[in-house]
Amino acid sequence: MVQARNMTDYEKEYAAFTWKVPERFNFAGDVVDRWAKDPKKLALWCVGDDGSESKRTFLDVSRASRRLANVLSGEGMKRGDVAIVLLNRHPAWWEIFTGALRMGVIIAPGTSQLTAKDLEYRINAAGAACFITDVSNAPKLKQVLDRCPTLRTRLIVGDSREGWINYEEALRGAAETFETADTKSDEGAIVYFTSGTTGYPKMTLHTHTSYPLGHQVTGKYWLDLTPEDLHWNISDTGWAKAAWSSYFGPWLCGAAVFVHTADRIDPATTIACLQRYPITTMCGAPTLYRMLVLQDLNGCSFPALRHCVGAGEPLNAEIIEIWQKATGITIRDGYGQTETVCLCACFPCIEPRFGSMGKRTPGFDLQVIDEAGMVLPPNVEGDIAVRVKPERPLGLFKEYWKDPEKTVASYRGDWYLTGDRAYVDEDGYFWFVGRADDVILTSGYRIGPFEVESALIEHPAVAESAVVSSPDPTRGEVVKAFIVLAPGFQGTDTLVKELQEYVKGATAPYKYPRKIEFVTELPKTVSGKIRRMDLRNAEWGRKTPEDAT
Repeated sequence: MVQARNMTDYEKEYAAFTWKVPERFNFAGDVVDRWAKDPKKLALWCVGDDGSESKRTFLDVSRASRRLANVLSGEGMKRGDVAIVLLNRHPAWWEIFTGALRMGVIIAPGTSQLTAKDLEYRINAAGAACFITDVSNAPKLKQVLDRCPTLRTRLIVGDSREGWINYEEALRGAAETFETADTKSDEGAIVYFTSGTTGYPKMTLHTHTSYPLGHQVTGKYWLDLTPEDLHWNISDTGWAKAAWSSYFGPWLCGAAVFVHTADRIDPATTIACLQRYPITTMCGAPTLYRMLVLQDLNGCSFPALRHCVGAGEPLNAEIIEIWQKATGITIRDGYGQTETVCLCACFPCIEPRFGSMGKRTPGFDLQVIDEAGMVLPPNVEGDIAVRVKPERPLGLFKEYWKDPEKTVASYRGDWYLTGDRAYVDEDGYFWFVGRADDVILTSGYRIGPFEVESALIEHPAVAESAVVSSPDPTRGEVVKAFIVLAPGFQGTDTLVKELQEYVKGATAPYKYPRKIEFVTELPKTVSGKIRRMDLRNAEWGRKTPEDAT
């Protein structure tokens, strides 16, 4: 077993852990600026597909963030305003994140795969005042700009465009002094849009203290980072996983972050980077590891790599075994959500059980409970929940912003419900069973069936549709659509491709159904609701309870 750097005795650490909650906290001032006191302390090591390299120290990031804060302040942005950020793996993303936190502006990250329709919804739902992006995403905003009345300021990275502020030019002309906001512990800092079973994405609001400081357990215990590490998280910057593993987790520990600035992830390039650069720790979605083990790993040497983790969806034991045989490193699963930090993991100091989520994270009373909120005995399936009373741990979201009903619905008595199901064995290892709802987890993305069904029903060939998850050897699970055709249409391969392209254009491309099956009718309840559960269970070869309604 690899020697853990930070936690060597799990039981002792779990029993002794306590949260320290300051009344006020600002990650930019209290963490980034603290590391910046050493002017040589590396924060980012960025590499492009063309072989270009650039490095930024914490001092560089600190200075750039102050300049950005002055630019945004000059545009009328103030504490509590919302800035939507769509930017691929570009070093400016880290500067923007830090600058927004420094001035108390709420960041709303998004993936570059979002469509103009997605942007319109998010800007208006959050009442966003600022939009920051690059040349590839700027045209999307133009399509909906006249329907986004709250938007006042637009910044573009790496380009000049009429009506936009050029990011690089603005920073060069801005002052480098800025007083960091004295942000309160319950003050909003980040809002993530996360898909649910019904309706459009919910806004998950995190505060300045709970989420950033909560990630100390992510960085220290799961990622096992130290100030000497170079950590590579292969994740889209629009997802909470980037906050986990590309920002808060590593920088709380003083680790530098490796950034491959390419828009797309390529397994061969990933292996080449691991061979060429002194990357010590790596995090990726299970889909990435499934792609990597399909490469020729014979003779591959990753001289600096000591620790690998995976998150976003369950990772099957076979992939872990292949990677371990080729590299000598066991991939350590971690579990959490957009709403949380790392809640459970196969930490480096515990014996791995392939296929398990590992044990609960220090600082969290994570349990499997029943409908009455009672903790279930070992090996009995139930709902994964976090105890929030009498003391609420750090690391949990504040609320589903502007949606009190959904916020209330996520609690059961003294517990926050994750929406996932599992069981715990006699030794305290958690074993994932599945979602309690119909949300689809594929390649690290979280997709609500409603969004895909809404796009499909707009097509004239579709009379009804139901969207569920379907097993896939590479991605774990993918989106599958069952479609009842409108009169006059035939279920051909040509129509399948047409519908897939239609969904890509109507919503984010990653949401399109990779599988489509034409059916004459959909299973429904007596009240007329589609029984997605029946379709999902059939896809996965599971039995559907006869008394389900």
